[in-house]
Amino acid sequence: MKPSSMPMRSAAMDFFRDHITYVIFLAITLYFVLFAPHFASVSTASAVLRITAIVSVMAIGMTFVIICGEIDLSVGSVASFSGMIGALLLDQSVPTYVAALLVLGAGAAIGAVSGLLVTKLRIPSFLVTLGMLSIFSGLALTITGTRPVSIVDDDFSNLFWNGSFLAVQAPIWWTMVLTAAGYYLLHQMPYGRRVYATGGNAVAARFSGVRTDGVKIFAFVLCGMTASLAGLMLAARSTAGNPSLGAGLELDVIAAVIIGGTSLFGGYGSIVGSVVGAIFIGILGFGLLVLGLSTSIQEVIKGAIIIIAVSLNRR
Repeated sequence: MKPSSMPMRSAAMDFFRDHITYVIFLAITLYFVLFAPHFASVSTASAVLRITAIVSVMAIGMTFVIICGEIDLSVGSVASFSGMIGALLLDQSVPTYVAALLVLGAGAAIGAVSGLLVTKLRIPSFLVTLGMLSIFSGLALTITGTRPVSIVDDDFSNLFWNGSFLAVQAPIWWTMVLTAAGYYLLHQMPYGRRVYATGGNAVAARFSGVRTDGVKIFAFVLCGMTASLAGLMLAARSTAGNPSLGAGLELDVIAAVIIGGTSLFGGYGSIVGSVVGAIFIGILGFGLLVLGLSTSIQEVIKGAIIIIAVSLNRR
């Protein structure tokens, strides 16, 4: 091999390694396009984006927490709880927008409590949010005696799920708006630089004047708000607040963020990568369904591919 070709080969390998998620994403998508009947269509693309919108929205908030070097296991239960609260408020004739703002405020408060427990009491975020998961799963079941609460408010359903604008459906709009806002906050604002500094080396960041506790608390607030927004979307999709709607979603959300290139140890990651990770999981599940595989086989294959993608994407 000529010496001049070595730098080119090294650059190609570096590019492949740095963009491994996108390479796997494109390879699996191409496979489904070639072998899954009717997969390559505008309707399929729209369906996948709509289905993955909830995980995408939650992944945006989770990205901030994980880049800070923390984790939030409570997002699924917070989503369930938020959907229930939203349904109860609507049932009491609270206006749609007021109910939505109250629910988002509740999500922010829940995130703030988690952040304060992590930063002030120095309890590992894994344990704090595991406890919060249990608390809000229980509350979601308790407040209505495990019964779902029907939603008959068309404005609510249109705002969070059934509506469309410029031929783009509401959940896709929420994903795009949150992605743009999250990208700007993380990559263009001073807060974003503090997030990376906190996750990269919290001690060095503190010596540099970064209030790392405040950075982490706000990250948990953002995560709580996106979980609550996802809960409203779940409730609008099912036309009811249901205490089990968000159960288990935290696993897909964390997987999406890690697949998207965010380091589980903090200090590195991106909003766009997390959304791509969520879409990756959605395409994987949808494609396996179109191929006609049983649910049990789908879960095995999906889990194996996620593990492989995360392993190749480790930094």
